[in-house]
Amino acid sequence: MQPLAPSSGSGHEFYRSAIAAMRAASLNFLVGGAFALRVHTGIRRDTKDFDLLIRPRDVEVTLDVLRKAGFRVELTFSHWLAKVWQEDHFIDLIFRSGNGLCDVDDEWFEFAREEEILGSPLLVCPAEEMIWQKAYIMERERFDGADVQHLLRSCGKEMNWERLLRRFGPDWPVLLSHLVLFTYVFPGERASVPQWVLERLVSQLRSVNVFEAGRLCRGTLLSRLQYLDDVELGGYTDARLGPGVEMKPQEILQWTAAAREQENAGDKRGAHGTEVPEP
Repeated sequence: MQPLAPSSGSGHEFYRSAIAAMRAASLNFLVGGAFALRVHTGIRRDTKDFDLLIRPRDVEVTLDVLRKAGFRVELTFSHWLAKVWQEDHFIDLIFRSGNGLCDVDDEWFEFAREEEILGSPLLVCPAEEMIWQKAYIMERERFDGADVQHLLRSCGKEMNWERLLRRFGPDWPVLLSHLVLFTYVFPGERASVPQWVLERLVSQLRSVNVFEAGRLCRGTLLSRLQYLDDVELGGYTDARLGPGVEMKPQEILQWTAAAREQENAGDKRGAHGTEVPEP
């Protein structure tokens, strides 16, 4: 694959400068977003932002290093996202998903692959963890299912499926929904998903006790607006308040308020609270 570089005027010097500052401070990070998607699938998208993945414990020191390097920084959402700005371009510093799941942990780095990006060898987040994060993004204005399908097509045969299944854990129905869709989108590529994976998940589906969950709504883990009536008016319990989700009640309120503000303003924003690049 040819070295990855953004198109002219896309802020590449800004990205390089920020990366240099982080490297000088011995900070660990992974490249994600559109750049990582191209590494894994060959699909190229123009974008005004650059996604870097960092561990939650590294957020404060990373922002401090970049602030001292002269960049404008902010902790945009305390449970998952910080930003670094320069003029019209920005870097998203992502340390978990917007739904409070998918923490960036040591395994992201252990299984990362190195590629030349912006003229330097950089670590790119693994395809398994990209699928894990993207699988939950099912907003009205943004659905990352196509990215999941392309990652499955391109990487499925070499993927660590046991690790991916472990990542989803009790949320395995989310993964199964994407795998079923994959058999429809790419019917000739079904060998990319091992048969034993489908059989295991279908077996789990058959054994689900529908009465155990009660009035629980997990839809808020997929969309921050589309299931609010269910938890605010319908009497369902918001799954984001349950175990394993790194979101405090105040962070849920902030995340929801931002989504409503963007919706009311007609702002073309995505599930990450960032601009959705045109295809």
